[in-house]
Amino acid sequence: MEVLLFGIAKDIVGESLIQFSESEKVPTSVSELKQMISETYPEFGKLSSLAVAVNSEYARDDVPLDRNDEIAIIPPVSGG
Repeated sequence: MEVLLFGIAKDIVGESLIQFSESEKVPTSVSELKQMISETYPEFGKLSSLAVAVNSEYARDDVPLDRNDEIAIIPPVSGG
C-alpha cells in the first residue's frame, strides 16, 4: 500500500510517501489510516480537514482499503 502525501501533510510526515511493506499491518479503512498516521505524527491529527483519494477517487472515512490501493492525502490549499 502506498500513501502519497501533499502540502502540509507532506511537511508533517517529512516525506511524500508512506509505503507499507508486505509484513506490516495495513489499515482496513480510510478512517483507520488517518488514525494510524495521527498516532505516529500527532501534528497530522490537528489538520481540520483533508481529502483522501483511493485509487484516484475521493473517498469517505468508511471506504475499505486493500493492500494494493494507492492513497493520496490532500490537505486544504490556501492561496492568494
